[in-house]
Amino acid sequence: MILQKYTFGMGDRFAHQGQAQLKAILKARDAGLSIHPVWNKSNREHTLVKTKPEDLRAEADAAVAALGWTEPYYVDADHIGLKTVDGFIRSSNFFTVDVADFVGQPAAAESVEEFVKAMKPYVGSLSIPGICQPFSLTEKSVREVAGKFLLAAQEAGKIYRRIQERKDGVEFATECSVDETDKPQTPIDLFLILAMLAKEGVPAETIAPKFTGRFNKGVDYVGDLAVFEKEFEDDLCVIAFAVKEFGLPPSLKLSVHSGSDKFSLYPIINHLIKKHDAGLHVKTAGTTWLEEVIGLAEASGPGLEIAKEIYESATLRFAELTAPYAPVIDIDLARLPSAAEVSKWESAAYTSALRHDRKNPKYNLHFRQLIHVSFKVAAEMGTRYTDALKAHETIIARNVTANLFERHILPIFG
Repeated sequence: MILQKYTFGMGDRFAHQGQAQLKAILKARDAGLSIHPVWNKSNREHTLVKTKPEDLRAEADAAVAALGWTEPYYVDADHIGLKTVDGFIRSSNFFTVDVADFVGQPAAAESVEEFVKAMKPYVGSLSIPGICQPFSLTEKSVREVAGKFLLAAQEAGKIYRRIQERKDGVEFATECSVDETDKPQTPIDLFLILAMLAKEGVPAETIAPKFTGRFNKGVDYVGDLAVFEKEFEDDLCVIAFAVKEFGLPPSLKLSVHSGSDKFSLYPIINHLIKKHDAGLHVKTAGTTWLEEVIGLAEASGPGLEIAKEIYESATLRFAELTAPYAPVIDIDLARLPSAAEVSKWESAAYTSALRHDRKNPKYNLHFRQLIHVSFKVAAEMGTRYTDALKAHETIIARNVTANLFERHILPIFG
């Protein structure tokens, strides 16, 4: 499969915003931008909200049919491994292979030495077009990188072959995720990881490395913008070089995970993908769920009460709800309003605190992060929550579409 140059991942926890999300893609097309939609959902999210992969496929298909989308679109089995992939085979045509649990675990010694031998042509001074300084690559450094990533690449190969076998000739896109590691990858790390994937026969269409800085859920990037810019540009150069060296798909591109709301990075990304004529995949998810809550709060009445109850429950269950997301949130308890205070808020106060508007002095990134990880509370409300989504569909859809198009798609790709 040859993946299109620009793809945009959209998560939808409760499977009610497919049309609103696709409308953002259609608005992009009307603005002259060719972007293809990818609906993504992980096994963990399916488990928490009691949905199945088939539900996401049905949502995407229904949105496409309703709005007359005739171009390719994708349903992403997000963050799957060998233990979870089988349930996604029939409904997905995009698979995000997550092998984070295998990073840092050593591969068999003979496999490492075989890889070191295969990389001998690159040992010495390695120049990558577009990167000013050559890299000094030694057998020792190759061995060290293989010791950290080779087993993970081998696991990616196993997962890919499992999908390939079960798909039985049906095309699909493969993304490899190495972003959930302790340290960002260097350009040489990425170069060698791509060599490992090629050796495993994994035709990766996108690769999600770990960048410097904090990619916290639903809020802006925290880190050194100049460092990120250099890393991102170096990675673009490495990918272009690796495609030619290792015979990887020519459409291979960077994927930015936890990509929503990283507003300070978007001008950098926009500039660099245009400078290098490079493709890009950006993955968002929780930003749509947050717009649902904003829409309910805007609707006032019962909708606002649901939004307040979600926050109250989140404060009472803080440890439980935040624990799974500990590496990707930074919530200062002292900066959170009390549930009693929030219970007295009108719609404007709630939406001002939650909506990611950096110009609004009432915006509270700690409040936003806590709501972000609290969708389990809404799931436990069952039909009370989903009925509210239906009752206030117009308000919510307007927020979802505007958020994706105006705050994300235009700054990244426009």
